Amino acid sequence: MTSPIRVSLSSLREGRWYEYVIRFALGGAATVFTGLISSRYGASIGGLFLALPAIFCASATLIEKHEIRRKREAALPGERRGQMAAALDSAGAVLGSAGMFAFAAVFWFLVERTVAGAFVGASLAWLAVSVAAWYVRSKTRSSRRTAAREKGRPALPRSRPL
Repeated sequence: MTSPIRVSLSSLREGRWYEYVIRFALGGAATVFTGLISSRYGASIGGLFLALPAIFCASATLIEKHEIRRKREAALPGERRGQMAAALDSAGAVLGSAGMFAFAAVFWFLVERTVAGAFVGASLAWLAVSVAAWYVRSKTRSSRRTAAREKGRPALPRSRPL
């Protein structure tokens, strides 16, 4: 069974103020870097760098750190759990990248006809591809778990405690 997509703002309380400053600074630095590339080599080349996952590295390390801290507070080892949480975040980044590629492709095809139409069409393409990618991933994971259960094996072998 797949879980519904939902928004949870409770994770905002887990972060510290300086972690948000780091994310903001890295995102701003990536934007400035992209602007410099665009002014030097043109918008087509600079646009490629907009796909740069500016805050992904900071996000992945913060997620891992939060999970490890949460487990340590419960007197459990949390390194593996932190790694798995960061890996899940990276899987989401890949799915998001597929959606952004669809956005860019549709926008590029439509922008010369109408800018507003290009934004609407590209946004719909992003939404469709992102949701479809999420659905395919959830079905693939579900079928792997079912096959593993039928063979009498755990879905995810665990050599270390989470």
